[in-house]
Amino acid sequence: MEREPQQSALTAEEWSVFSRRFGFDEAPNFEGAWHLHIYQPLEQIAKEQELEVAEVERRIDAARDKLLAIRSRRVWPGLDDKILTSWNALAIRGLAIAARALERADFAAAAGRALDFLRAQAWRDGRLLATSKDGVSHLNAYLDDYAYLANALIEMLQVRWREDDVRWLREVLDAMLQHFEDRELGGFYFTSDDHETLIHRSKSFSDDAIPAGNGIAAGVLVRAGYLLGETRWLEAAERALRAAWLAMNRYPHGHMSLLEALDEYLNPPEIVIVREHSAERGSWQRELGRLYAPRRLVFTIPADAQGLDPALTDKKAGSSTRAYVCRGSSCSPPVESLPDLVRTAQARA
Repeated sequence: MEREPQQSALTAEEWSVFSRRFGFDEAPNFEGAWHLHIYQPLEQIAKEQELEVAEVERRIDAARDKLLAIRSRRVWPGLDDKILTSWNALAIRGLAIAARALERADFAAAAGRALDFLRAQAWRDGRLLATSKDGVSHLNAYLDDYAYLANALIEMLQVRWREDDVRWLREVLDAMLQHFEDRELGGFYFTSDDHETLIHRSKSFSDDAIPAGNGIAAGVLVRAGYLLGETRWLEAAERALRAAWLAMNRYPHGHMSLLEALDEYLNPPEIVIVREHSAERGSWQRELGRLYAPRRLVFTIPADAQGLDPALTDKKAGSSTRAYVCRGSSCSPPVESLPDLVRTAQARA
């Protein structure tokens, strides 16, 4: 039987473990060839061949080095390694949510680094750029870039409260309204008003492989509008939802992001503002996070924070940590203890 090229490149000892690990001793699994994946655990191979696990690892590593050297002689495929603002914003939002839910500081740190990168590389003179590569950022950003980034900032503010991020959220949303909104009919165009001239300036409401920019824009305008007390953002969200109503009504399954925004517009999310003293170190937010409430937003603001937005200045800090529970534009008196806050949250869940 003719030996496979990869087998000819390895010693018998290397092949015996490499083939078991990656399935070369099985029938080809993709159009007459092998699509490699792990078939056998190292411990099983070591047991079968009466070897130490460390020796199995050494042989596999040696085989990898040899095969990589052979593969490197081929023409390498093209590499698409540009950094997209919109996709990174989606990742930042996911990492921020996971960081809170799983109490993973490494997820929060990764999200923070990515967010800081976008601010340094993709934000120029109050406008976003769509793509970065090798330290060069260019191309006017699209609606998705602005909407996804604003949505990511809302989630990151629940991980770490930074006034710089609040100001950036304002700037991103104001730029989105100024350059993308259809002021006559409502909703948002995909391209900005100063984009290159196109045959048609599209305005799409349906979700595709990624959520509709109009749906995410409407949703984040609702959340940010209630958080920062900006009625003009709430009005813009309403205009977008009215513009999309016919499409949502006819094909609801294709407009889930807009339906979620509509739900939060009609039934405002619960926003909890925690004015925290340093001794607590996020304990109030962690306790609330253990209660299932996907439409609850929890923002922990240090008691000594300065320069807060007018809508937040009346959520005054006390001599110890306290919280305010808000629904829409109506907020509770200060809740002075964590057990009381948990009971309040459970009653509203």
